[in-house]
This record gives sequence, C-alpha cells and structure tokens, in this order.
Amino acid sequence: MDKIVRIAVINGPNLGLLGRREPEVYGTDTLDDVNGAVESLGSELGVEVETFQSNSEGAILDFLDDASHRVDGFLVNPGGLTHTSVALRDGLVGVGLPFVEVHLSNTIARESFRRHSYLSPVASGVVLGFGSQGYLLALRGLVARIIGE
Repeated sequence: MDKIVRIAVINGPNLGLLGRREPEVYGTDTLDDVNGAVESLGSELGVEVETFQSNSEGAILDFLDDASHRVDGFLVNPGGLTHTSVALRDGLVGVGLPFVEVHLSNTIARESFRRHSYLSPVASGVVLGFGSQGYLLALRGLVARIIGE
C-alpha cells in the first residue's frame, strides 16, 4: 500500500454504554476495548484510525463533514439512528466516501423495528451479529475496497 489509508470510526447513541448496556445482546467489551482493537488492527494493516462517539445526531453530522476532508472512508455503527436518520444517510451519501455499517447484534433477528436501516442501501457493506469482532471484519473489508483488492 503506497498511500496511507485513513479511516474514521463513528459510533452513535448509547454506544458509550458498551460493556454495561444489555451485555447479553451487545457483549461485555467496552467502547474503549472496541476502539483499541480497531486501532491495533489498523496499525497492523498500516491504516490510521480515528474514533468518535456521540449521542447527538448533530454532533455526528458535524464530525462526518469535518472528517470527510481527511479520511478515505468510515466505519459507522449508527446505533438507534439506523432506523430513524435520513440526515445521517444523506450526510454519508453527500461526502461521497465508502462506508461500512456495523452492528454488534444481528438486527435482522431482533425486534421488527430494528430490521429497517436507512444506511444499508447506500453502504459499501454491512456487518452485523459478530459482536465487537464485526468492527475488525468491517475494517478489513473497507480497507480492501479502498485499496482495490
């Protein structure tokens, strides 16, 4: 890889509660654990990783716009915004960078309202149901997409 690939990881509402919130659904890893694992894999792959979490849709959109000028793609776990945020979908489409939607749980196997995603139809890929390992799968896939493998 000649060029350094830069990836931003965006975590939406309630993901700061990882490790405490419904561990039977989301696992026991904290957001710091997840971020550390992604950063570690990024280092192995020669990829720079930046992480961000907010419970505020507006703050996420501001970060997306700002980061889009310095990164090559995004990993996005939108949390509850998955099912509600046309603004996040429009922002991701608008910045024109590839992104992978990530969910810790298998949202398709859960409540019916969780089965709809505004992001999936416009994502480069979707990874769900693998817990925190899903972030690592998503990172590998996104980097391969960016460098053309």
